[in-house]
Amino acid sequence: MEKVIAVVVSHNRHHLLVDCIQSLRNQTRKPDEILVVNNGSSDYTSVWLDKQDDLVHLYQDNLGSAGGFHTGIKWAYEKGYQWIWCMDDDGYAKEDALEVLLNQNEKQPVLLNCAVLNKEDRRSFVWKTGNFSFIDEVKQDIVNGIGHPFNGTLIHRNIVTLVGLPNANLYHRGEEVEYFYRITKTFKIDAKTVIGSVYFHPPTKYSYSKEWNLKESWSTYFHVRNQYSIMKSKYNNAMKACFAYAGFVVSFVYNVLATQKNDRLKKLNFIFNAAIDGITNDSSQNSETVKTSIHSLYQNNFYQKLVNPFKKYLLNLFVPSYTETTNHVTV
Repeated sequence: MEKVIAVVVSHNRHHLLVDCIQSLRNQTRKPDEILVVNNGSSDYTSVWLDKQDDLVHLYQDNLGSAGGFHTGIKWAYEKGYQWIWCMDDDGYAKEDALEVLLNQNEKQPVLLNCAVLNKEDRRSFVWKTGNFSFIDEVKQDIVNGIGHPFNGTLIHRNIVTLVGLPNANLYHRGEEVEYFYRITKTFKIDAKTVIGSVYFHPPTKYSYSKEWNLKESWSTYFHVRNQYSIMKSKYNNAMKACFAYAGFVVSFVYNVLATQKNDRLKKLNFIFNAAIDGITNDSSQNSETVKTSIHSLYQNNFYQKLVNPFKKYLLNLFVPSYTETTNHVTV
């Protein structure tokens, strides 16, 4: 029998991690191993993990979800596991989720995914799946071409051999989409959402069509920056990726101008910096450095940074500068 390892990436969500791990322990087909990548947690997570005898856990600095899944999948692959079942700590699997996935008995590399349902109503898809918004609308067992990594995603080691690991440089937001497109577009591997295998996840509350608070939106930087990497995997063509990314940035700028009432210039400056880093493949930022950059936008007013050079030029033009050698007239 091929061995399965569950890989969970966690960061400062101890109470949610406990529910996630319990759902893995309760599986009708239990994973042969459960690995938790503790991504720099500073809450009770580390203490709790040290007390769990049936878990393997790795501690690393917070490298974002991208760095977490990169580490977890790499570790599982190197240990020789055939199947790697990936998920975040904020969701949990229905008790037969793994068994239903494995019963697909796929003979070739296929990316298998759970149906990701809203944990609050346990009926609606967190992200639209095919043309369906609710699971009871789906009459077939499989929705082809769809998957939402890493929320109960089952990856065979053959896929890792062909495609490689998630891009750790993406840090946060979009690393799962880039990996999905790399698998399905670049390497032409099929993806399937298995309706009978359910993974419960919090509803997404992220929307740019409403007013958003820049001070609390550090993850927006990675949303904008990482789109370029996503486009490159999606289109597998540099020119198409550039045009698609340009369209994305223009659309995002228009959205800010059309829907945002507060801090427009700061938000545009923030988006511009993220886009430049995306194009230049600058992966040096993390959540803390981005928060610092946002803080600096409020410390150094964008308007003042724009106007001050002109004010200085006019002052130098009309007001003579004072020097120590100036001749003084005494009476």
